[in-house]
Amino acid sequence: MHSLYQKILIITAPSGAGKTSITHHLMENFPQLSFSISAATRSPRANEVDGKDYYFMSEAEFQHKIKAKEFAEWEMVYEGKYYGTLKSELERIWANGQVPVLDIDVKGALHVQKQYPINTLSLFIEPPSVDELKKRLLSRGTETDETLLSRVNKAAYEISFSSHFDKVVVNEHLETACSTASSLVQEFLSQPLQQGQKAD
Repeated sequence: MHSLYQKILIITAPSGAGKTSITHHLMENFPQLSFSISAATRSPRANEVDGKDYYFMSEAEFQHKIKAKEFAEWEMVYEGKYYGTLKSELERIWANGQVPVLDIDVKGALHVQKQYPINTLSLFIEPPSVDELKKRLLSRGTETDETLLSRVNKAAYEISFSSHFDKVVVNEHLETACSTASSLVQEFLSQPLQQGQKAD
């Protein structure tokens, strides 16, 4: 079957909205899901393993793959630091009979959704309010005034795109948000694959 018709689950959110916790919950509850490992040009941290945490590669190798159109989405997060989702990673998961889970930022999520418009479910995890998000980021104790302002502004901007996604899950209480996300994913996984028009 043409890979364009295989299922993809996209989970996106502004930083601090609880995306990672909800993704973990879904991964634990649905064995048919498989986490899509991103490619990155940064060096591995002490406990990170190549091919398990990320596919680590040089900037030159990453740029070569961009030219060869090997990414479903990619972006330069800041100068010389690239992250992306390899099409080969999606193919690997589909070959195992599983559904790839893409835990990616809003820009990347919009891009994947455009490329794979059929059999894709995109969940936007939204904080109850920007103020609440600010409180959560402050409680982490890892932000300076400058980084906090930058993250809050970015979050407000990203929230403005929430209507572009299939479903919005407001994470006011994590347990409720996990339950809502689970119901949506359960329904998505049980749907038959649609055969649409080939993009190519």
